[in-house]
Amino acid sequence: MKKLILTLSIAAVFQSLNAQEITLDKIYSGYYRGKGIAGIASMKNGENYLVIEQGGIAKYSYKTSQKEGNLVDGSFESYEFSDDESKILLLKESQPIYRHSFLGKYDIKDLKTGKTVSLNEGKAVQEPRFSPDATKISFIVDNNLFYQDLNSGKITQITQHGVKNKVLNGLADWVYEEEFGHARLYEWTKNSQDILFVKLVETDVPEIYIPMYGKSLYPTEMRYKYPKAGEKNSIATAHIYQLSDGKKTKVNLDSFKNYYIPNVIQTSNPDEIVLITSQRTQNASDVLKVNTKTGQATKLFTETDDKWIDTDNVTLEFMEDNSFLWASERDGFRHLYWYDKDGKLKKQITKGNWEVTEYYGFNPKTKEVFVQTTEKGSINKVVSKINIQNGKSQLISNAEGNNAANFSKNYNYFIETSSTVAKPYTFVLKDGNGKQLKELQNNEAQLQKLQQDNFTVKEFITIPNEAGDQMNAWIIKPKNFDKNKKYPLFMYQYSGPGSQQVSNSWDNGNTFWFEMLAQKGYIIACVDGRGTGYKGAKFKKVTYKNLGKYEIEDQITAAKWFGNQSYIDKSRIGIFGWSFGGYMASLALTKGADVFKTGIAVAPVTNWRYYDSVYTERFLLTPQENPAGYDDNSPTTYANLLKGKFLLIHGTADDNVHFQNSMEFSEALIQNKKQFEFMAYPDKNHGIYGGQTRPQLYQKMTDFILENL
Repeated sequence: MKKLILTLSIAAVFQSLNAQEITLDKIYSGYYRGKGIAGIASMKNGENYLVIEQGGIAKYSYKTSQKEGNLVDGSFESYEFSDDESKILLLKESQPIYRHSFLGKYDIKDLKTGKTVSLNEGKAVQEPRFSPDATKISFIVDNNLFYQDLNSGKITQITQHGVKNKVLNGLADWVYEEEFGHARLYEWTKNSQDILFVKLVETDVPEIYIPMYGKSLYPTEMRYKYPKAGEKNSIATAHIYQLSDGKKTKVNLDSFKNYYIPNVIQTSNPDEIVLITSQRTQNASDVLKVNTKTGQATKLFTETDDKWIDTDNVTLEFMEDNSFLWASERDGFRHLYWYDKDGKLKKQITKGNWEVTEYYGFNPKTKEVFVQTTEKGSINKVVSKINIQNGKSQLISNAEGNNAANFSKNYNYFIETSSTVAKPYTFVLKDGNGKQLKELQNNEAQLQKLQQDNFTVKEFITIPNEAGDQMNAWIIKPKNFDKNKKYPLFMYQYSGPGSQQVSNSWDNGNTFWFEMLAQKGYIIACVDGRGTGYKGAKFKKVTYKNLGKYEIEDQITAAKWFGNQSYIDKSRIGIFGWSFGGYMASLALTKGADVFKTGIAVAPVTNWRYYDSVYTERFLLTPQENPAGYDDNSPTTYANLLKGKFLLIHGTADDNVHFQNSMEFSEALIQNKKQFEFMAYPDKNHGIYGGQTRPQLYQKMTDFILENL
């Protein structure tokens, strides 16, 4: 009997995979999986680049695009060169901790002698980093800093007082890592003689307890420090360690904004490190240079904003003369500014009603910076080079779509990664002026499979909001769309500060599911309302102190606009979102209950008082300073308004948006006698994945939509 059931199951899957439509079976079997190029990095000579391939780290020629063999044989997750490329650090295996942090086991190979040694005797470490002279490598174990001499193999412990959930040396705590975007908080000086590290004391930070069920008789507990809005944060201090005598010196930052120390950056000076510090409100940051011989800190300049500074998105690049480039939104759009070594502004490099979205580097020979920008429209990203002296600019990528670049060290070549909503990722080798030399890889096979299964291309439109803005939107219509019919509408959004979902780029994520829903007779749409990014600071920062207010107003306005179109059934409008998007979906089914019939909220924040300090206070200040900003925009406050069919989903081990959010919202709905569906995923984090979790989750959401919209 079991054998017969298994045979029928296989036959059903086979039939599904060959049907001329997009299915969950195909999506999660990898049938539509695209191809990429992993681990692209230019070598110092500017004539070769490396990629990670099966069997090793392969070396290619830019000039011929031909493979010249493997630089290193073996299986590696990632790699990193020493500055002089005499040695290479090889990540053999890793174990994730939080979003960016992980424990890793590494080998170090001397490319001159061919000798390979294990880092830290083969035991796992965090955040390893070569000294600039390639004679040592630093790393973190159990919240303490160490370094290993690569000639003698001797390991020296730099700090002694690191303790889990109490003291971290050179390593970010949970909230620093999550909201400032990196785990490493230390750096070598250019002369390899000193290390400057940030020490975080989180003893007084409140601790979160998360039960882990597993299969044990009694659940275990995950505990870590998590500062919620308005609560105590880690105390941050900066310290210098001198290798010559082992002396440690605390840097005096009392005269500067020093509540947070998000960034530690190496400069071109041999005995200097730059710190970027911030006050708690995150609307002013000091850029400080620290002399590691004297311990003296000097302010280069202060960046200010009347709302907030994106402390998680810092661009600071030092040139050979120690002048530097800095990205700022001070004129209303994110642009590059050039400062001299003492912090005096020389000039603004880029200007216009568009933004610099990525900084790639500076060519000292041609005096050109290489950047990614939105100069061809906010839904596109293109690559340009700009002369910092005369301002001359040249577009060197495709003029539409989303284009990114990986440059050779001499900037004579780059590998362009590009896509549009209609064309999956292509990888093209170009010269420094943007001339195509060779297509390295495309994803035509992926596109053909989708086209055979009646894939339809997103259409871009704009929708007016009540403030007079034109909001970017995309729409997916069924293949056999009939303008004389009325279709149910299923809206997707994220809506978080500075985010973007309406982009002229290929999406290997939810779009396949949306296409499947369109084939079942739904129109799918996404709208980027106020608060989202790449349209200037005014559009993004209008949500200050009122996070959620204008965002949900714009989603409601968009839903009403769609409902007034002849092809939309205004009585059948649904909405879906994850994380911040789940927060918005929860507001839509409460504040927007008269417009939205159905909603799915995955891992939503339902009360900003429960979310972390750095992120939340950046936009809302503290609950003590701005209680109305928290309470007036919480879906829990409006639980009594729920009317439609609502599905709430959360992982019980979500370390980011705690399960507590959904529990509180559920209780509010229950006490208001509201019926809703709830799905909890045991021991799953914010991503809700692992094993058959994602297929089950998306089948659950699909069934809910089919039954209720």
